[in-house]
Amino acid sequence: MESKNVIVIGSGFSGLSAATSLADMGYQVTVLEKNSTPGGRARSFNAQGFTFDMGPSWYWMPDVFESYFNKFGKTPADYYNLKRLDPSYTVVFGENDFVDVPASLDELKALFEKWEPGSAHQLHNFLEQAAYKYEVGINQLVYKPGRSVSEFINLRLLLDVIRMDVFQSFHKHIRRFFSHPKIIKLMEFPILFLGALPENTPALYSLMNYADIYLGTWYPMGGMHKIIEGMVLLAEEKGVTIKYDQDVQEIKVNQGVATTIVTATDVFEAEVIVASADYHHVEKNLLPASYQSYSDSYWDTRVMAPSSLIFYLGINKRLNNLRHHNLFFDEDFGPHAHEIYTDPKWPAKPLFYVSAPSVTDPSVAPEGCENLFILVPVAPGLQDTEEVREKYYNLVMDRLEKLTGQTVREHVIYKRSYAHNDFIQDYNAFKGNAYGLANTLLQTALLKPSLKSKKINNLFYTGQLTVPGPGVPPSLISGQVVAKEVAKEFALPVTV
Repeated sequence: MESKNVIVIGSGFSGLSAATSLADMGYQVTVLEKNSTPGGRARSFNAQGFTFDMGPSWYWMPDVFESYFNKFGKTPADYYNLKRLDPSYTVVFGENDFVDVPASLDELKALFEKWEPGSAHQLHNFLEQAAYKYEVGINQLVYKPGRSVSEFINLRLLLDVIRMDVFQSFHKHIRRFFSHPKIIKLMEFPILFLGALPENTPALYSLMNYADIYLGTWYPMGGMHKIIEGMVLLAEEKGVTIKYDQDVQEIKVNQGVATTIVTATDVFEAEVIVASADYHHVEKNLLPASYQSYSDSYWDTRVMAPSSLIFYLGINKRLNNLRHHNLFFDEDFGPHAHEIYTDPKWPAKPLFYVSAPSVTDPSVAPEGCENLFILVPVAPGLQDTEEVREKYYNLVMDRLEKLTGQTVREHVIYKRSYAHNDFIQDYNAFKGNAYGLANTLLQTALLKPSLKSKKINNLFYTGQLTVPGPGVPPSLISGQVVAKEVAKEFALPVTV
């Protein structure tokens, strides 16, 4: 059987997923990675005995990972060891006001009931609806390529879409069940992963609460990059070739067909191209203007998910009052959200997140030390300077020390910051975004940038700027979806 040559640009979750899926179907696949290591935003680095995951730190929707590896006769356990976290995470509402969110549903119901009588029953009702949305949303809707209305012209699916509150906001939906401010904050928290305000996010995404509460928060021992290591091993087992330090400079097009990829050091011929790199970058910087599907005004009107200011810290002692995942909600999210989405600026009183994986996994820090990953969500497109970074480092550390009741700064033996300029430098990220395109109603399914170029017959896209959206599980799914679309249009010849 004659194979077809497919080039995948980028070795993040979606790129590796697409490459492995296509190789498994019999395609000859080469992945071109800009950086010296795989993973895209899920890369890792080592410094002074610390191992830092650079991006994703939450392992949700374990069934999506299980399904992915099962496709190839494998399981996640073949590549990494998972541990369910209990508590799932801690929310810091203020001084001496820490709430551990238990992994046990019964314990969570008891916690809710303590705050708001009757809310345990309401949580049961809420999760029943959310479970249905998860089943239909994750197992049906997110696997749709979003290329035609005909994909959704199915009476049952149309009824499902209506039943899943696609046209109601998450903000209104959650307040139908709960009124206590702490419960609302806890229930709205997962929406932050989708990169939009609860007011602008369809209530469909209560499926994220189901993922959080029912399916649980997990951690792959050794770090999130262990998933990437497993995916690379599987890809190579399937025959995928991965070439590193290949910064793509140009995609040459002849009569509506992409023919050649030019990197800084090499030239590659391709029959099919799958771009897992930043969609906007590929369109605007790698393609001739006449072959770009979307205008500058189109991109300027897209609602982007936030960027992030991240600090990777190595601490020369163990810290108190921190869990693996810690959400610092000691300030009002309203003004911070306004400074991200409606009036973009550096926030005055930001919420922030701290991951301390060394609480769970001693391998990521030297003995007696702590590994910290601190993230502040910020608007994309902001001016990013070292002075601004240092200002927010001190602001966050002031609050961290005060709220946890200990000194931290004087024990920092390793420090690295990462923000807009780095996202642009390392990933060519549009406006320095960290998460991709926000999952608003007007940027859902068919309303996202298409997974296939409108002007180039053999150019496809995968990842967080196309279907199904931002996040690690959606990126895994995105690669599988685009692989199926490639196979439909560029089927391998059948030999008898």
